Amino acid sequence: MDTYLDNNKEIEERASDLLLRMTIEEKILLLRGKDFWTTNSIERLKIPSFGMTDGPLGVAAHSSFKGKRTRFPATIGLAATWNKELAYQMGKAIGKETKLAGRHQILGPGVNLIRSPLCGRNFEYLSEDPILSSELGAELVKGIQSEKTASCIKHYITNNSETKRMKISTEISERALQEVYVKNYKRIIEKADPWGLMVCYNKINGTYGAENKYILRDILRDQLHFTGHVVTDWGASRGAVEGAAGCIKAGLNLEMPGLFLAKTLKPKKVMKAINEGKIIEADIDYVVKPLLRTFFRVGLFDHPTPKTQKIIDIQEHQAIAQAVAEESMVLLKNDGHILPVNLEKTKKFAIMGPNAKKIFGKYLQGGSSAAVPPRFVTPYDGITKFIGEKGEIVEEPEDADIVFLILGLDHGSNMLKAMLTKMEGDTEGKDRTKYNLPDDQMQLFYDTIQRNSNTVVILIAGSPIDCAPFLEKSPALLNAWYPGMMGGNALARILFGEISPSGKLPVTFPKKLKDHPAHLSKDRFPGDLKNLKIHFDEGIYIGYRYFDKENVVPQFPFGYGLSYTTFELSNLRLVKAQIASSGTFNVSVDVKNTGSIAGSEVIQIYLADDEATVERPLRELQGFGKVHLVPGETKTVIITLEKSAFEFYSVKDHKFIAESGGFTIYAGTSSRDLPLNINLQYQT
Repeated sequence: MDTYLDNNKEIEERASDLLLRMTIEEKILLLRGKDFWTTNSIERLKIPSFGMTDGPLGVAAHSSFKGKRTRFPATIGLAATWNKELAYQMGKAIGKETKLAGRHQILGPGVNLIRSPLCGRNFEYLSEDPILSSELGAELVKGIQSEKTASCIKHYITNNSETKRMKISTEISERALQEVYVKNYKRIIEKADPWGLMVCYNKINGTYGAENKYILRDILRDQLHFTGHVVTDWGASRGAVEGAAGCIKAGLNLEMPGLFLAKTLKPKKVMKAINEGKIIEADIDYVVKPLLRTFFRVGLFDHPTPKTQKIIDIQEHQAIAQAVAEESMVLLKNDGHILPVNLEKTKKFAIMGPNAKKIFGKYLQGGSSAAVPPRFVTPYDGITKFIGEKGEIVEEPEDADIVFLILGLDHGSNMLKAMLTKMEGDTEGKDRTKYNLPDDQMQLFYDTIQRNSNTVVILIAGSPIDCAPFLEKSPALLNAWYPGMMGGNALARILFGEISPSGKLPVTFPKKLKDHPAHLSKDRFPGDLKNLKIHFDEGIYIGYRYFDKENVVPQFPFGYGLSYTTFELSNLRLVKAQIASSGTFNVSVDVKNTGSIAGSEVIQIYLADDEATVERPLRELQGFGKVHLVPGETKTVIITLEKSAFEFYSVKDHKFIAESGGFTIYAGTSSRDLPLNINLQYQT
């Protein structure tokens, strides 16, 4: 048996053996897709076709034979759970469904940082913070790959807006690029070893990602030691100035798709570059081998590709989707404890608003994330089913004891329609232009609250929204994100108190858009559209870091979220007050449920460098833990921190470094609620 076909051999040995057996023509054939979703097969060497499918809210219908699959909550909602175990479970379910759909790689998770409240794809991403993003992103990757399915973290790098995304250049300093954006990928690679990565459409400081040697070889391979393959976003190599030679020398492994949308790595063009001496076969080997490594990792040679299942209807996966939805919902306001609703005392309900009965998860809805579920529980469905015969649904708000007004953003259009119209919403290909909800929704709110002061506002959306009117007039406000196919059931359980909300914001909500660091000028967002440059002038002060530095009061701070119960934190402690540079160290906090019902709290650990020789944020999230407690119960939460918690990126040394000196550990429940602190000395 040939070595590469022997599944008892190590993957590196198999990949090396296969590479030696391939002709130059066969190697080149693997550098570009066969069609929209698959690579070329090579019959002589028994190399099967490798299939990919869009994500990351589940296996997308348009890229997996138009099948129906589990639609999970939006990734930003997953981040709001602050629950690493749920992230792993969601990833594992997605990995399994990818294989059942007849594909080998899911094009997710989306891990771009949320730089602006207006980015059209915020719903696909996790957080404004690289620690929260990378912790949950790594668990998603681990879960996906536990099923021998390749993940694909995306979109590397600084693809943090959709406006002119195929032409615009992100202008960013070395320190900001490394300390914020690279750090996010760095931690995912270190913790989960992802098998795939998607390179962005945009330029980085003037050079397209697909031919950018600095980000693909110098950083990704040499600095971060990434072992997987790099695929273009679909058509992202078309603008490459140096063509095939530039992309190959930069380290691009796979151009997608085939057909007419991507022609840079067509075999004739690659061979021409070789004949002209611009690249040599060793350059081809360098980019082919990681792709072969992925083929072996997913068992491409060892197991026949499953025949696609048209409908994947797995109750266990739907239960995971509902659990994520339940823990993702963030209670933002609850005056007079109007929530949870007591069905023994409250009998008449009005369920209103444009998102009350809307089904999310239609074909191409929102772009690449369009997972079409076998069924969908709307908020209206979930609430009415939960109420059953215990209450009455009425039409007019003045006839109700409580109104559930379900507002939010439009995620109901396909990407092409969104790009061609002025639709405001969450979608690939188009950014929002306004921070507030559409005028018709606001008018509906004002009319409804005037007719019934007990109007609870529920937001179904994937991005921050201006909540000022609701905070002023409504007694309760609940952010439900896009809660997935089981979201209606999850919402009902929250509203009627079967469970207490435990979600925490993974992004800062500014009071006004101009308060946000990405919106201090149009050059920052949407960018200088005449010269096609978007300036990341906020540097390392993304999100809450800026609000803390400038002492700007947000509408809701990063990490914020209310509960139906109350918690008390105490006894913050370290194993020792002096920490050495090697290994990890633990931070412990006691948490007590001081309320009358069970609930979960997220303990957040922030670190301040008290003696830095360079400017650093006042505090930065470095770890977190979630704990469930019954009334009166106390538990100790232990959070493990790493050496990287002390590091910053040194422009002088061109690497991450830590300095000896004094630091302060803060513990609390949001970036603006940190009642406990303790000092320590760090020794390099």
